[in-house]
Amino acid sequence: MRDALLKPVRRFPWATNVTLYGCLFAGGDFVHQLFSRKEQVDWSHTRNVAVVAFSFHGNFNFFWMRFLERRFPGNSLRMVLRKLLLDQTLAAPLAISAFYTGVSFMEGRDEILQDWKEKFLNTYKTGLMYWPFMQFLNFILVPPLIRTAFTGCCGFIWATFLCFSHQSGDGTMTAALDWIRGVERKPEQRKKKRVE
Repeated sequence: MRDALLKPVRRFPWATNVTLYGCLFAGGDFVHQLFSRKEQVDWSHTRNVAVVAFSFHGNFNFFWMRFLERRFPGNSLRMVLRKLLLDQTLAAPLAISAFYTGVSFMEGRDEILQDWKEKFLNTYKTGLMYWPFMQFLNFILVPPLIRTAFTGCCGFIWATFLCFSHQSGDGTMTAALDWIRGVERKPEQRKKKRVE
């Protein structure tokens, strides 16, 4: 069974990993919209997230994971810590920036950097509570062949958070937890949180 599932990944590693990553990322937007209890799903927003995920995130992640493994081979603690440090200092800021600016560009906003300016730092700090642990597991346990797919699975949760932050949040975990619990934040609370 396992070999049957891995056969397409071995044969078409780039296409399989990027497709899975992009679908999971777009699925994160869909789940965000379902949890937001909207009357209708905004398929154009899901499409925009999918385009950014397929064109940038999936491809970048595939080649980034390959670069890290070639530069720092193996899963010894020393190599894993090097990969983690590079991942969180170089790749994470780039991926967050690409998401906010890419989706804003796809939506045709006049000021594509507005969300990035307002939410980047909060989002990056929130990501530091999630991604180092997930990537540690990825670098220690997951074979290099399917690391992008594993990151895509983790990215499903992260994409749900990013889509929430892009549409109505401020990039903080507090805002996301309030949203999940159904607590309505007042506009002055959101503004105050952005300043912090």
